Amino acid sequence: MAYTEDQLTALEAALARGEKRVTFGDKTVEYRSVEELKEAIRAIERGLAEQAAQTGLIPPPARQIRLTTTKGF
Repeated sequence: MAYTEDQLTALEAALARGEKRVTFGDKTVEYRSVEELKEAIRAIERGLAEQAAQTGLIPPPARQIRLTTTKGF
């Protein structure tokens, strides 16, 4: 599912206010606990990071190749 920054902002604002009910446009979601709300925030953060990686907004991690040599004695 494609997530937006607005969804993440709304969830974080609800968490900061201590609410468990969040409204996105015409949809309202009520979470059972604060932990469930925090898990939804983590899921959206992961989704946004994956979307950014797929579109190339975040470069892939740097690769390192290490060579070890000896004289052979």
